[in-house]
Amino acid sequence: MKENKVGDKRLLGSIHPAVIAVWAAVIAASCMLPSIPLLGTGGTFSIATALVPLAGVLFGPIGGAICAAIGGFIGQLIAPHIAWMGLATFSIGVINAFCSGLISRGKWPYAVGVLGIGTVLWFSTATGRAVPLFAIVFYGAGLLVTVVGGMFAKKWLLGKNIALKTVAVWICSFAGLVGAASIANYFALTMFQTPAEVWTVLTVMSPIERTIFAVGSAIVGVPLLVGLPKIGIFVGPQTVEVDDEE
Repeated sequence: MKENKVGDKRLLGSIHPAVIAVWAAVIAASCMLPSIPLLGTGGTFSIATALVPLAGVLFGPIGGAICAAIGGFIGQLIAPHIAWMGLATFSIGVINAFCSGLISRGKWPYAVGVLGIGTVLWFSTATGRAVPLFAIVFYGAGLLVTVVGGMFAKKWLLGKNIALKTVAVWICSFAGLVGAASIANYFALTMFQTPAEVWTVLTVMSPIERTIFAVGSAIVGVPLLVGLPKIGIFVGPQTVEVDDEE
């Protein structure tokens, strides 16, 4: 039992695996809900997109990534219309939750690294070099939010100010969404040869869309961060603090 506790502490903090399984089921089920159109592309966004970054905020980068992997993989099997990258589609959600979890735990330099990789991949393509403004605006916004989140998000999540807690969840979610998008956009370029004109339109639309989804994450996430610990289900970065003290 002691060895299991140490292992759980290392990977999941005090989060019980059953809690992660429940959230993974919620993500999977949400994949069956009606999708929201993506302006300018003709594609769609699953409602699960707003729930995936919360996995990182609630359970940390490792627990969140595991949750997103399980929920996303099952979700794409029961709702194959969202699997635009085939069986690998769930990996984008894994990156999303991982980055959000990193920022919520104050480990933002690793999230910056993910965004840096996505930026390099963008400029490695001819279309990406033809539309540099997209990366400057969209990924630049993600970088700014990631750095700000690295400085304040964990502190605000641990605090009792609901307004600041809401901003912190939005920051972590937005940064995670952009980090994942930076990788996903590269595959969209290489797989579908999306023309430069579309990316020019998305220079404005992509930040707006991710802002809206991050707002959705905050609306769902803040009540959980406040309410679940009151019934003995500890989620959020405070679980790490509790384990460290013990």
